[in-house]
Formats: sequence, C-alpha cells, structure tokens
Amino acid sequence: MPAPLEPLDICAVDGFLVGLLLQPHPVPASRWQPRIFDADGRPLPAGLDMRPATELLLRRHAELEHALANRQWFDPWVFELDDAEPSEVVLPWIAGFAAALDQFGALLALDDARLREPLATLYAHFDPDDLEDVADLQDLIDEIEPPETLADAVEDLVRCSLLLADVSRPQRPGGAPQRKRARP
Repeated sequence: MPAPLEPLDICAVDGFLVGLLLQPHPVPASRWQPRIFDADGRPLPAGLDMRPATELLLRRHAELEHALANRQWFDPWVFELDDAEPSEVVLPWIAGFAAALDQFGALLALDDARLREPLATLYAHFDPDDLEDVADLQDLIDEIEPPETLADAVEDLVRCSLLLADVSRPQRPGGAPQRKRARP
C-alpha cells in the first residue's frame, strides 16, 4: 500500500475478522474493509484495484463465519518465529482482534460475565502498560499463566473465540446460530 496508508498485516487481518464476526450484530463490509487496508480507514488512492485482495478477504471472512457459527476449530493465521515466545507469535493476531473490538464495540458492551475469562486470556498477551482500556479485567489477567507452547497459545485463540461466540452469537436449539440482523 502506498504511504501514508498503514494496512494490517496478515495475522492482524485474521484476528480482526474474528473480532468483527463476534459482534452480536453483523457489521457491513463497507464499514470494516477500509480498516483492513488502512488502520485509520483512510480512502485508497484512485485507480488502486483492490478486487483480488477484497475477494480473498471475503473468502476468509466466510470461512471464519462458518467456523464460528458452527463452533468448529479454525486455524488462526499466525507465523511461527524462531526463538520467539508463544505470546510474541500470537500477539499480531490478538492486536487485530483487539482493533476490531475497539472499532466495533458491541461485543464489549454486552453485560455478561462469561466474556471475562476469554477476553482476559487473550488480553494477557499484551504488555500490562497497554491494557488501560480493559482495567476491569486486570485482576483476572494477572492470574493467567502464559502459554508454554505455541500450540497452547493457538488453542487459546480458538477456544476463547468460540467461548465469546457462545455469548455474542448464541446457538438456537438444534445448533443453528442465532444472529441479530444489522440495524439500519
């Protein structure tokens, strides 16, 4: 992307999409796509063809939507780094997730105690100085042991996402997801 645009990296895109899909009401693509190509949502330069990238985004969005709706495992996009701690590896994904929750706050506005543990588990990967927005979770975050392996950290990403889906997108009897329609 040309300067001064600052697109999300691929791991952050994946976390962003999950955070977006966990909102209790669908967010129109016209509201979230600009945040993928520039963190501040600035318009793209005229003539820049983003159709191929947009098609790939929508395909991943659909894959994640299906996994979350059916409470199925998905493979988060994280890249194993040599000699990196598990938290360092998953942090870009979680940063994208947190960016979606910051931009589209309906999930965080839900008053449900079941959100606390999965959110604290994810936010525990951040530096404590960066957690002022979730101060109400700090006691719980302080109790969480960091994952010992990358497999544990990745499992936490998926497990916490599915636990959050249980709150924000409850399933109807018979397993079909219940999702509220977007407000006009």
